[in-house]
Amino acid sequence: MPLEKFDGLELSAPSDFHVHLRDGEMMRLVTPTIRQGGNNIVFVMPNLVPPITTVQRALDYQKQLQSIEPAVKYLMSLYLHPDVTPEVIREAKKAGIAGVKSYPAGVTTNSSSGVVDYEQFYPVFKAMEEEDMILNLHGESPSGPDITVLNAEEAFLPTLLDLHKRFPNLRIILEHCTTAAAIEAVKECGDNVAATITAHHLYLTVDDWAGDAFCFCKPVAKLPKDKRAILKIAVSGNPKFFFGSDSAPHPVEAKHGGASGKGKIAAGVFTQPYTTPYVVDALERACEKRLLSEDQVTKEKLEGFLGGFGRAFYKVSDDRQERMVLKKQKTIVAESIRAESGNLEVVNFRKGEELGWTVASSSYKLPTKSR
Repeated sequence: MPLEKFDGLELSAPSDFHVHLRDGEMMRLVTPTIRQGGNNIVFVMPNLVPPITTVQRALDYQKQLQSIEPAVKYLMSLYLHPDVTPEVIREAKKAGIAGVKSYPAGVTTNSSSGVVDYEQFYPVFKAMEEEDMILNLHGESPSGPDITVLNAEEAFLPTLLDLHKRFPNLRIILEHCTTAAAIEAVKECGDNVAATITAHHLYLTVDDWAGDAFCFCKPVAKLPKDKRAILKIAVSGNPKFFFGSDSAPHPVEAKHGGASGKGKIAAGVFTQPYTTPYVVDALERACEKRLLSEDQVTKEKLEGFLGGFGRAFYKVSDDRQERMVLKKQKTIVAESIRAESGNLEVVNFRKGEELGWTVASSSYKLPTKSR
């Protein structure tokens, strides 16, 4: 079997640079699964309701998360909004806020307060450039006469390139790339423009989510050629590309159109309890299908993609210096995770399916039984 060379391999603990932890009961349910996936540093999305637009609210949210799972470093963000001014940016930098997340209005979950016109935020971007803060872009254009979910990312790329040209020293991350075109655009930019890649996009194409609510996310998975490009860049060793799961939990009923079953299906794939095994399993499957060669997947490239490159871009260190061990061990993905109250259930990506890998260390271990 491909990648057997990784059985027993010890790596630095991974980091996940794009997570949705929500709030309330959902927050209490999903936050402990960060460790199950192998991660000890995460970059937290601010698209709560209402969105996080003040430094104090971001810090309060961080304290809530730390009280649930203190063995994780939470990098916090603000939601790009008219309330976020250059003065707020300077305050955020002093408080240790890592970035500002931009959502084009209406493109995904809790994005109704998102950006309509980027020009109004040029003074904010200038302040971010001066303060060395990161702009995290959800890179899709809103649907319109000639824009659908299939070309929304590619339609956004001129905006990325324009922002990079106007603010050449601004650190920018194009989040959750799904197309070969997006990867090429990021490669064309300077070293201060990077991108995240999810675990689920290493598996999926349009055929997988068409008709399967639990594979439906924004941005949607695209064509086979796009998946091939994503797999190749993940093992390229290019430090501009690193892991961000975009793990997005929704109540099971929201993935079925709400309580009535007649509403829209929520966009989001929940991968957090198995992030590292998903990535290694996807790479192994790609080797089996000859989309990748085993020689392309090295320890150094895997370790960089799973955290090293991202930590360098975010200029953050792993204070705990934790280690993770990969194990070649069959693991059945649990059907779901449930709150103790019984009122909340979140279905895992690839529920009930077999993964070929698990992770372990002295301080965390993946669940191995389905229910």
